Amino acid sequence: MQLPIFNRLAHSRRVLLAGCGGGYDVASAIPLWHYLRAQGKIVVFANLSFTQLDFTDCAQPSPGCYRIDDTPAPMPYFPEKHLYDWLKQQGETAPQIYAYSNRLGVQPLRAAYRYLREEHRLDTLILVDGGTDSLMRGDETGVGTLVEDSLSVIAAAGADYPAAYLSINAFGIEQGLDHYPLLHNIADLTALGAYLGSHSLSADMPEGAAYLDLIHTLNERLPSHKSIINNAIASAMRGAFGDHHSSARTRGSEQFINPLMPLYWYFDLNAVAACLTFRVAVETSQNMDEYLAAYLAARAAQPRRAERRDLPI
Repeated sequence: MQLPIFNRLAHSRRVLLAGCGGGYDVASAIPLWHYLRAQGKIVVFANLSFTQLDFTDCAQPSPGCYRIDDTPAPMPYFPEKHLYDWLKQQGETAPQIYAYSNRLGVQPLRAAYRYLREEHRLDTLILVDGGTDSLMRGDETGVGTLVEDSLSVIAAAGADYPAAYLSINAFGIEQGLDHYPLLHNIADLTALGAYLGSHSLSADMPEGAAYLDLIHTLNERLPSHKSIINNAIASAMRGAFGDHHSSARTRGSEQFINPLMPLYWYFDLNAVAACLTFRVAVETSQNMDEYLAAYLAARAAQPRRAERRDLPI
């Protein structure tokens, strides 16, 4: 059986894998990288970054868009550089990785996506969310950490890629996210023909093994900044369940590690962006301050959806 997403990707030649919500989201793209490279496709990475990129000495070929290479200054938190080093260890002689400043608004971030499309002659974009809050519309009560995810969705959807998709994973990891309306949103996207299938990631798959190896490497190199979401996925892939803690960062909170976390879901990106209730309000933003102000104002004026918040199971 072939998923619709992989049938579509069969026609792609040059693909951008971009972390959606910042930080470690780009790590969730590694299974796709492994699969696409095995198909002989060119892969470029990008990520909305929480690193202080101005201090990295990285070249900035487009405003707010930094090229990662062998030369950056040492930084205490720089997952994109550690991904670059890991890719070289996997045999990629010249990994193409870019980091976007998290101070950008929709317009300059979209310009950065367009720059990469033109610079690398990309025909496909896959936005990868380490989590599920990128599917929230804005009219739910609990939307998780929607700000950065929605910024990337809106900016990337308007960047004129011939094909554009969204991937999500780690179902159940987010605090403050209402899962009943999340599944309702997925059902609505399914009705629109915008749901492109899902698959689980297991440790004995080559793609799964590569992912686990990267997360192990990131944990070793950034021991005080371990990724909560990626370590939750990795724990679920190894059979952990329930209130399991793989990082001191989650101590004091209740975790629900479960077999749904390694499940990857795929959607048409433009359809997801069209569902955002505040899209018009933030469209012209030039920086994150403008984006956040417009987002909060739109959320304050938006009536909340009248449906249950928890799952009836």
